[in-house]
Amino acid sequence: MLKILERRARRIVAGSGAAAAAIVFSTPLLAAAAPPQAPVPVKPYATVGSLSGLNERQYPSTDSSVLGIRKYKEQVGLRCKVRAHNIAGNNVWYLLRDKQAWISARYAAQTGTVPYCKDVQPTVLTYSQRAAEAKG
Repeated sequence: MLKILERRARRIVAGSGAAAAAIVFSTPLLAAAAPPQAPVPVKPYATVGSLSGLNERQYPSTDSSVLGIRKYKEQVGLRCKVRAHNIAGNNVWYLLRDKQAWISARYAAQTGTVPYCKDVQPTVLTYSQRAAEAKG
C-alpha cells in the first residue's frame, strides 16, 4: 500500500510541482500524529447519559444495593437485558459484561443488539463466590 502511494506521489510531483508533493507526503504524517482514542467496548455496549452518573445495582431494581457508579459518558459492555423495575417509563435493565451488576436502560444509550438474558448461556460470573454470597 505504501509503495502504491509513493508511486502516485512521484507521478503527481512530476506533473504538478512541489506543492502537490507537500500535500501527498504530509497526509500520512497527520494521520500518524493524531492522539490515540480510548478503546470502545465490543458491541453491545451502553453510554451513560446521566450527568450525575449511573448506579450499578446488585439486582435490576432501585431497591437493591449499589455496587458502584459509572461516570457520565462512560462506555460499558453489556451481556444481556431483562424487563424489571420501571424507572420513568423504562423497565429495561442491562447486566454488565465485566461484572455481576445491573444498570437501568433509562439512563444509558444502547449501541448494538442486546439479547434477553433468557437467551444467554451462563458464564463464570453467574456462579462465582461473590454472586453466591449476594444471593444469601
